[in-house]
Amino acid sequence: MHEIIHIINEMSPYLLLGFLLAGLMHAFIPQQYYSKYLAKPNFRSVLYATLFGIPLPLCSCGVIPTAMSLRKEGASKGAATSFLIATPQTGVDSIIATSSLMGVAYAIIRPIAALITALFGGTLVNKLDKDSEGKIADNHEHEHEHEHEHEHEHEHEECCCHHEEHHTDNHKATFGQKIKSALQYGYVEMMEDIGKWLIIGLIVAGMITVFVPAEAFKVFEGNTLLSMLLVLAIAVPMYVCATGSIPIAVALIMKGLTPGAGLVLLMAGPACNMASMLVVKKVMGTKTLVIYLASIILGSILFGMAIDFMQFNGIIDFTANLVSSTHSEEGSSWIAWTSTAILIALLINALVINRLRGKEHCHCHEHEHQHNHSHNTTEIMESKTYTIEGMTCNHCRMSAEKALQSVEGVTSASVDLATKRAVITGSATEEALRKAIDEIGFELKI
Repeated sequence: MHEIIHIINEMSPYLLLGFLLAGLMHAFIPQQYYSKYLAKPNFRSVLYATLFGIPLPLCSCGVIPTAMSLRKEGASKGAATSFLIATPQTGVDSIIATSSLMGVAYAIIRPIAALITALFGGTLVNKLDKDSEGKIADNHEHEHEHEHEHEHEHEHEECCCHHEEHHTDNHKATFGQKIKSALQYGYVEMMEDIGKWLIIGLIVAGMITVFVPAEAFKVFEGNTLLSMLLVLAIAVPMYVCATGSIPIAVALIMKGLTPGAGLVLLMAGPACNMASMLVVKKVMGTKTLVIYLASIILGSILFGMAIDFMQFNGIIDFTANLVSSTHSEEGSSWIAWTSTAILIALLINALVINRLRGKEHCHCHEHEHQHNHSHNTTEIMESKTYTIEGMTCNHCRMSAEKALQSVEGVTSASVDLATKRAVITGSATEEALRKAIDEIGFELKI
């Protein structure tokens, strides 16, 4: 418990700052900005997707439907792949937290490694896996024309719940509304998405520190290759978010694994997991999946070896600034303790209070019913309820909602994350709804 409290004290001020920056990015940068430049299967689209993805605070599960949505909207396979590689490895919150627990050197190398591996993977996909690019582009153009034809018909029929998440209207919001949206997103929705995984990461780090004997990793001490193979065997199939992986990496390094192996965990852990692998294979094909995995694994190993080379040759000491439980807590300021108290309160609010109050349940249907009744009393719209399998966070919910709302014939669609239910009003066929959800990696069931 002592170790966990000490790590939280070190991380909490930086996490609060990171969540705030994430919320500001969400509120002030329109989503169209991210998809506008990603359509052509060239290096520029891959570069833009990578640069867009690195600072975005998407969790490892939330990045999947976001990337699939970009793909559906016309992004090239290479751009979608580079976004998938770069985004879960970093994020403003995890970069700032990395600096607090592991030092500035790690915080600088982490986004650089994500940048280069994403550029490599995305470029390779564009060159070697060009299947269906033309078809996607044609579909995107058709959908774009269709949207213009019906934009006035549907402009008032979007779900009212979480209205701040629909970036299409962000430019119309006042500065105060955007700030409110930023705080809601950063300190409530992001807390809901990664809070559980952050807590798990801290607990795992504490258990490693307390229960793993100091001599357990002696065989790996100073051995770059063995350390990395061990970490890869653990990291590739499991789920861990970019921020939650930090205390685990620190604990493993303190037990004898090399600093390079710690970077392998920070890269491969968030970017590779069974869920993302299955979705990439399903939506973009086996060839793209192989390139995606190879880019992450080879990139993490090469950068890990570079770190160990600098470590063992006295160029940079990556262990000098690691936060250890052996450090005195006398240096913990009132700012750290206050930040910790605020962080714990926000986590309790997001993970306990909100769920008990049922705040995740969308009440859009009441408003939609009132709107339809007052504006369209002569027409009765049919509402159907479905279950969407595969959603794990608010980004998943947002992507599913957006995909359903884009289907021709849908007048309104709202998705509840807690119950996995989607309530859809309109004349769209079940086949069209299934296809829209399937394209972003989820499954629609009756």
